Amino acid sequence: MPIIAVVTPLFPLPDEPYRGQPIYQTVRAFQRYADVRVFCPIAEYPSWPAFARPHPPARYDLNYSPPDVPATYFSYSALPLVTRPWNGEICARALAPYLEKLRPDLVLNFWVYPEGYAGVKVAQFLRIPSIVSARGSDLRRIEDPLTRRRISYALRKASYVLTVSDDLRRRAIELGATPERTAAILNGCDPYTFRFRGREAARSRLEIAEDEQILLYVGRLAGPKGLLDLFEAFSALIEGRPKLRLVSVGTGPLERALESFIDGHRLRDRILLTGDRAPQEIAEWMAAADLFCLPSHSEGCPNVLIEAGSCGCPAVATDVGGIPELLTRDSGILVPARDASSLAAGLRNGLSRTWDRAAISRLRVRTWDHVARETHAICEEVLQRAARPNRVPAEMGKGRGGNFCGV
Repeated sequence: MPIIAVVTPLFPLPDEPYRGQPIYQTVRAFQRYADVRVFCPIAEYPSWPAFARPHPPARYDLNYSPPDVPATYFSYSALPLVTRPWNGEICARALAPYLEKLRPDLVLNFWVYPEGYAGVKVAQFLRIPSIVSARGSDLRRIEDPLTRRRISYALRKASYVLTVSDDLRRRAIELGATPERTAAILNGCDPYTFRFRGREAARSRLEIAEDEQILLYVGRLAGPKGLLDLFEAFSALIEGRPKLRLVSVGTGPLERALESFIDGHRLRDRILLTGDRAPQEIAEWMAAADLFCLPSHSEGCPNVLIEAGSCGCPAVATDVGGIPELLTRDSGILVPARDASSLAAGLRNGLSRTWDRAAISRLRVRTWDHVARETHAICEEVLQRAARPNRVPAEMGKGRGGNFCGV
């Protein structure tokens, strides 16, 4: 079996067990094809008041490894905004000793910058092939010209580029990826957790009355997710709908603003913020809800839409990124982004329609095994094409990465 080093900043942490689930589930399934070692770099910011982030990353344990997957967590120093254009180089220096010691056959990066860039750079130094997988905002929200140049470099120098949607694939090509070495592999889901089930039984377990109408959001509570648009749309819908409720599952930096909106509009009895929930309970909410809503301003391949569809829940979502690739006229409604009025109209339309929930659950049968198999096929292609005689000699790069010097 080939040894594959997976480099990603998105992986479970002790106090964030559901962080990076699409990557974690892909890697779990991928282990049947390769000897996989995960390396998770985490930007470490100083605690000085001038540089403190409003929501610092969760603390991590260097000895922690999530269930079923060997993972190594390490930090690299960074300053918010200040060092972003150079974070790829800084991360590469921190990553190099681990990859030099492991000597993998391939470096598979999930996230383009800075961690994917770092993985590509170290792979070049070790003369081994690399793949970089774009997830969404890593290509859609590029904050400065130098960072854009680093991202373009990673896309051009990687042996292959993967994306989670055709829309994102087109974006990667615009930024420098070679079309014939770029492919879209959509996300999957756990079919045992997210599956069609009786709506009445789910409502009974969640103590939801049969005559209530439930709108459901699941995801990070953050500005780019369009939650304030959703809350405004919901407040416009409730007149004449005494049984309409909105349930929001997740946590994030927008939570305080959402709480203020709820109190300011006197919606405490109509909007429920549940916080994070386990996948099994999320599946119950998807089975019980009348509509799933994803009002994002930007998306790659939102896993929650695949999960909602597998549960048979119709969706109203914004027409951005890879979302149109996941919905059909029979499974959902697309609306413009950043437009609370259009979102309200879409939700009103969705609530008035009769949906075939069993048919929705059969529209897209895609598991993490499918994702792993398709990823493995690309890895095999890259490994077969790699010039093995050009591998760096084993004696090079011993120690803590002293021979790695970046660009």
